[in-house]
Amino acid sequence: MDKISCAIIGSGNIGTDLMIKVMRMSKHLKMGAMVGIDPASDGLARAARLGIPVTHEGIDGLMKLPNYKDIQVVFDATSAKAHLHNDALLRRDGKKVIDLTPAAIGPFTIPVINGDANLSEPNVNMVTCGGQATIPIVYAVKRATKRLVYGEIVASIASKSAGPGTRANIDEFTETTSKAIEVLGGAERGKAIIILNPAEPPLIMRDTVFTLSQGGSQEEIEASILAMVAEVQKYVPGYRLKQKVQFEHIGDNLPVRIPGVGQASGLKTTVFLEVEGAAHYLPAYAGNLDIMTSAALTTADRWAGKMLAKEAA
Repeated sequence: MDKISCAIIGSGNIGTDLMIKVMRMSKHLKMGAMVGIDPASDGLARAARLGIPVTHEGIDGLMKLPNYKDIQVVFDATSAKAHLHNDALLRRDGKKVIDLTPAAIGPFTIPVINGDANLSEPNVNMVTCGGQATIPIVYAVKRATKRLVYGEIVASIASKSAGPGTRANIDEFTETTSKAIEVLGGAERGKAIIILNPAEPPLIMRDTVFTLSQGGSQEEIEASILAMVAEVQKYVPGYRLKQKVQFEHIGDNLPVRIPGVGQASGLKTTVFLEVEGAAHYLPAYAGNLDIMTSAALTTADRWAGKMLAKEAA
């Protein structure tokens, strides 16, 4: 077997961009099916033109496809609520599930932090677009310090890049990202904010990361952040710092109060990020969607490569 067959559930912006990435960039995956619920969606029409099996009957339609038995990996780009139902059926049939919703059934997964550690898990969760962009920076601060007291992220995305799935999951976005800042980023307390910017022309994805840490020098923190940016750029070339890392000392004489932690002092680090998309299907300003599909493909490709290596051994 030269490549492993995969399916994508969700024929919207994320699913369609992911389909094109699989076809153009994947080392170990090939498209086996494109699944949606809107028979008039551009994603299903595009997939059909490319000769990919399609269905507009959702998960039930996927399971009826003649080649369903050959599909080993399924990306779910629907909604948190829909994923709960889809995951139960897919795992029953032994499919590897890559979750691009905020459902967070499986472990949080960000390629540059713990991608390899979760390869054997039946379901992995790709956190959120804001999480994929910012939590690597939180983690970079954590690994360069003795204590990471707080991590806060603000993700600003173009309103046009937020489809109905994203809009329906705003609450889940903030909850899932906040939790992942703590679980993956290593912060004792995490907070996430998302802003849908209606500006015209649409603005590129911008993210701001604030951390409060203790121990570790400014030089060590900055070096760790720069190294992390370079790692993310390996699968998201448009990921970059918008300006130099900024620092501010919070003294014991004027500590900040953090809910759940109490008063704290230390070194405040501020990082401004920009994420430009690869424009495979979506406009370049939709870096928020591009980083999700890129991270999901990277994770699935690593798993598929591992499976193919086992078969060849």
